[in-house]
Amino acid sequence: MIRKLAIEKGWALFLDRDGVINQRIPDDYVKHPDEFEFIPGVTEALQIFARIFNPIIVITNQQGIGRGLMTNAQLNLVHNKMLKSVAETGGRIDAVFYSADLKNTRSFTRKPAVGLGLKARKQFPSVNFKNSIMAGDTYNDILFGHRLGMITVLVGGDKDAAFQAAGILDYTFPDLISFADYLNNNL
Repeated sequence: MIRKLAIEKGWALFLDRDGVINQRIPDDYVKHPDEFEFIPGVTEALQIFARIFNPIIVITNQQGIGRGLMTNAQLNLVHNKMLKSVAETGGRIDAVFYSADLKNTRSFTRKPAVGLGLKARKQFPSVNFKNSIMAGDTYNDILFGHRLGMITVLVGGDKDAAFQAAGILDYTFPDLISFADYLNNNL
């Protein structure tokens, strides 16, 4: 049984991208807008979130740039497609922040480090991490949110017991639309 998630309108929502918003490409990266495919229910979830959260921010690691497999310009085309599609369906994403750094660089902007969260708060001064939710599908997403004091939500992803044992996971949902429906029915 899920304990009630007590939030109020106006909280901030942080979302991972690959595996949460769009289909992850195994052992590869979404390098072109044609490769970007929403996970079923995501656009509907973002419509619900748009009524609840302000702002809605995507935080994503994109080391494909650091590996030379795509450019910042190519990634921006992917994000522009995502943002346009979300807006056309009545949803909203207020900003996208990404780290192009490689995993082995220990970059301050690469999740689970908190640099992108601090950058987002600088752009959106109303963000209070204690009144924020981080939804992601990996341990690094959840650790990122936990380090900033956010409520953490595992969406799909690996439901490994390490999350529970580490004490960093607050809620689990099979997909983003299930999380949105839960909020919509319990606010």
